[in-house]
Amino acid sequence: MPLITVGVNHKTAPVSIRERVAFAPEKMIDALSSLISENKANEAVIVSTCNRTELYCSVEDFSKVDEVIAWLGKYHGIALPELQQYCYTHADDESVRHVMRVASGLDSLILGEPQILGQVKSAYAVSQEGSCIGPELESLFQRTFSVAKRVRTDTAIGENPVSIAFAAVSLAQRIFADIRNSTALLIGAGQTIELVARHLKENGIKRIIVANRTLARAQVLADELNAEAIMLGEIGDYLSQADIVISSTASQLPIIGKGMVERATSQRRHSPMLLIDIAVPRDIEPEVDEVNDAYLYTVDDLHSVIEENVRARQDAAKAAEQMIEEGVDSYRRVVESRKVSDLIVTFRQSAEAIKNTELEKALKGLEMGQSPEQVLNKLAHGLMNKLIHAPTRYLRDAGADADQDALIIASNVLGIYEEKDN
Repeated sequence: MPLITVGVNHKTAPVSIRERVAFAPEKMIDALSSLISENKANEAVIVSTCNRTELYCSVEDFSKVDEVIAWLGKYHGIALPELQQYCYTHADDESVRHVMRVASGLDSLILGEPQILGQVKSAYAVSQEGSCIGPELESLFQRTFSVAKRVRTDTAIGENPVSIAFAAVSLAQRIFADIRNSTALLIGAGQTIELVARHLKENGIKRIIVANRTLARAQVLADELNAEAIMLGEIGDYLSQADIVISSTASQLPIIGKGMVERATSQRRHSPMLLIDIAVPRDIEPEVDEVNDAYLYTVDDLHSVIEENVRARQDAAKAAEQMIEEGVDSYRRVVESRKVSDLIVTFRQSAEAIKNTELEKALKGLEMGQSPEQVLNKLAHGLMNKLIHAPTRYLRDAGADADQDALIIASNVLGIYEEKDN
């Protein structure tokens, strides 16, 4: 059955549209069931994230794509003309190629981001739970997961950080061989610092201290991550305890000065301290870089790292695209092989029916007293006539049409080869 994809993503639609076509996780099975019960699709998987909503469907024919778009608009209460201007569609090989690129992170806002593969796997699992997936999409998604795993394993598509928060944590990991024994002081409580904190937590850092102008805001983040919350005015008391300092506030004046860092490194007995200033204007005085055992990096340093990493990911993406094409070809061979298998089964069933019919005639002939020789001759003659009937008719029609290609194919299929003159 044909495969189609209907979608809206960060490339085609603003967030105001994407949020309107998003599916709540708790309603996903109901949505899938609605899509199938209304005869829009035979099988379906819906991937819904902040950056995309995509419907992967096995359908009776390609004309169903318009019905799927109409269903999406109706389900979310969006007028069809409005939805259509943001929608894209893919069919068959393009649909296969698209889902493989999505799962591999090649279609993401951040090239190579790893979260999308887990989100696609979750969507597949939900469809399984709702009994909305069958042999067509089962085969497609299993092949997709295999290709995405290969892309992750055999390329560097996801190895290099391309966000400020991730790059900051990556830099810390380079300088401290094992951050699981380190303490981080995070200054600010905005989105960037929150992402930094989560990355540090995921990498098993021993201790996190969050400093903010408003203690309540720092406490919210600290509670989420089992960290400590302090006021900006207390930084001087805690700085010596920090191996890693990452700052991102909206302050117009520096929060950490050279003298404060000198006192802290002295108390640390000159144990190295990494300071990463990702604020604009800067939170840490540039002169801090002159302090022995203090290593200061700014947002510009991180941007240069990110640019290098983006280029590395783009190079890896070229290799990944080749793997995607191989995956599409591999999936297509599986589909075509399955079609041939069905044809072989039908052919064998037809031959089996002919055999049984002729065998039944032979047994009746024996019961009626006919000689075994006579029965065997009739059996052989009957089998031959019925088995060669369809090929003979095909050959005659091809000959009448002077269709040499058809005659050559038939000769190969039937194992008939003309002897060539010596």
